[in-house]
Amino acid sequence: MAAYQMGSGHSVPMTLFRDNRQRSVQAILQRIAGGLKFDSGNLLVLLEGGKDKSLYNTDVDYVFRQESYFQYLFGVKEPGFYGIITIDVKSGGYKTVLFVPRLPEEYGTWMGDLLKPKDFKDMYEVDEVFYVDELNDYLERAAPKLILTLSGTNSDSGLTLQPPEFDGKEKYVTDCDLLYPVLSECRVIKSPAEIEVLRYVAKVSSDAHIKVMKFMRPGRMEFEGESLFLHHSYSVGGCRHASYTCICGSGTNSSILHYGHAGAPNSKPVQDGELCLFDMGANYCGYAADITCTFPANGKFTDDQKFIYNAVLAARNAVMETARDGVSWVDMHKLAGRVLLQKLKEGGMVTGDVEEMLEAGVSGYFQPHGLGHLIGLDVHDVGGYLPAEPKRPSEPWLSKLRFARILKAGMYVTIEPGCYFITWLMDQALANPDIVKYLNVDMFNRFRGFGGVRIEDDVLITATGTENFAILPRTVEEIEAAMASP
Repeated sequence: MAAYQMGSGHSVPMTLFRDNRQRSVQAILQRIAGGLKFDSGNLLVLLEGGKDKSLYNTDVDYVFRQESYFQYLFGVKEPGFYGIITIDVKSGGYKTVLFVPRLPEEYGTWMGDLLKPKDFKDMYEVDEVFYVDELNDYLERAAPKLILTLSGTNSDSGLTLQPPEFDGKEKYVTDCDLLYPVLSECRVIKSPAEIEVLRYVAKVSSDAHIKVMKFMRPGRMEFEGESLFLHHSYSVGGCRHASYTCICGSGTNSSILHYGHAGAPNSKPVQDGELCLFDMGANYCGYAADITCTFPANGKFTDDQKFIYNAVLAARNAVMETARDGVSWVDMHKLAGRVLLQKLKEGGMVTGDVEEMLEAGVSGYFQPHGLGHLIGLDVHDVGGYLPAEPKRPSEPWLSKLRFARILKAGMYVTIEPGCYFITWLMDQALANPDIVKYLNVDMFNRFRGFGGVRIEDDVLITATGTENFAILPRTVEEIEAAMASP
């Protein structure tokens, strides 16, 4: 049996992708039965895989990562492929065909022995393999009544995936709208095999976070933590890719939600008495982890740091204990905000009725992001705002939610409440009479420069609750003990 495996890392069988194809074919047939007038003949699903991309106008390529929908259906690691699923609508049967680039023989000098179609057929466990330049001939022989191609707009990035172009396209009836919501919904619910890959990459990432936590001390650079995380993920876990740019903020940088960008590349020395907020996730076989740990640089929380950290932890615990199949994600975001405000009130940061503060949007000044997001083959995975699902909330403190759905068993999400002291938001809060009346202004101002706290876990939704794949020290006591141990 063919499988994807890096070193001693988790073995991912090609049956994972075969099962994804099976689920997708069933969903397409259900969609057709629901209204598309198509009752016989061949229906083709045609997808284009990712392409190599050069670094500007040089002959150096970015390290290739497969396009996520193509990865979901075929598990192909090379660029330049096309994939077809031919569906017999009447019987429900289907077959899978890959089309590989025909490379010149001289490429063998630079790339090693070039694989033949038979090699790819065995590797990816598909029915047939041809060269890309044979795609037009194949379509003429197949004579499909309809070709489904993939196009749609990602609700997180706002970017639109363009349908593939191929020779002779004008000769066929094509539809580029039906497939995107169908495949996206299939990706929302994880299969048992996908769950095991996600469990693995979360464990690799958790272990790497613990190593970083033990390593970081005042005087070290933020990027040293990033370097250690990436080294462990690759050398131990076989994860060549990170799922996103590592965020390693210390001190005031811990309040910058997407710190680590090109203008601030985790380049500050860590100071004694500061908090470190490190948000890092490895990627294995295309599947993502996304985990955040917040810890004191010197290994001991101050009283102020304990206060904010424990407020966030209480919000996280409340959601972890309440989320399950059938629960509204919007309600979970409200629950996290409610608990955070209650804890801030108990500590003297805010005053007033918690429900009034929640409705006024006070929690949004402390946590200006959504509670979490779907996660899978993309770190901010697809399926958040599909046509059949609830729209994005309009209230400012809810509008950053990446999805507003009712949770279902098999969904995989991040739960990541936070509390940050961001200068421009603090100024806005103080200038807003509807918000400042709830603030203890002197105490609030004392936290300028504090930074922020986020606790982020990768969580499987089940029929009865949640299963957390991020295995880490989370309480103040656990973190301090871990940092003190060898």
